[in-house]
Amino acid sequence: MHKAIFFDRDGTLIFDKVYLNDPDHVEYLPGVFTALRNLKKAGYIFIVVTNQSGVARGIVDLKNIELIHEKLRFDFAKNDIEFAGFYFAPHSVESNHHTRKPNPGMLEIASKDHAIDLSKSWMVGDRMTDVEAGRRAGTRSVLLAGVDHPEKSQFEKPEAFVPDLLAAAEFILEVS
Repeated sequence: MHKAIFFDRDGTLIFDKVYLNDPDHVEYLPGVFTALRNLKKAGYIFIVVTNQSGVARGIVDLKNIELIHEKLRFDFAKNDIEFAGFYFAPHSVESNHHTRKPNPGMLEIASKDHAIDLSKSWMVGDRMTDVEAGRRAGTRSVLLAGVDHPEKSQFEKPEAFVPDLLAAAEFILEVS
């Protein structure tokens, strides 16, 4: 069984462009490649789990989501980083679909697809719905500062609340 880091996409790995629909507009957050290289050395595999309500709204094209994920695969591969999988929930914000975070569906499906031990894995994101999806799936979690604050959430607090992905990687490596 593998241990994994599940990453939200927008606001975690790349700048959140709000309904990103063009792979040419992908911009990586500072320190992303270094953070993932450090986690890779510790034996983690990487999975992206992202809500994409823009599909349900007719703003984001499914083909473009695939192209964006191919761009991420390519750019990270140039930095010797591989993603085991990309999962997205194209459902509306109002949906309570099992795969839409804070529900754990994407993490559970990925754990079956890639033989992941959820109890040895982490969910990293910039929203408390990411943290909650991880909790419901049985992972530990890290919240990146910027959008949500754990003190102002209806959901349980993450194991760590940190300024960026580099700090998240440092925390995970410290406690794992």
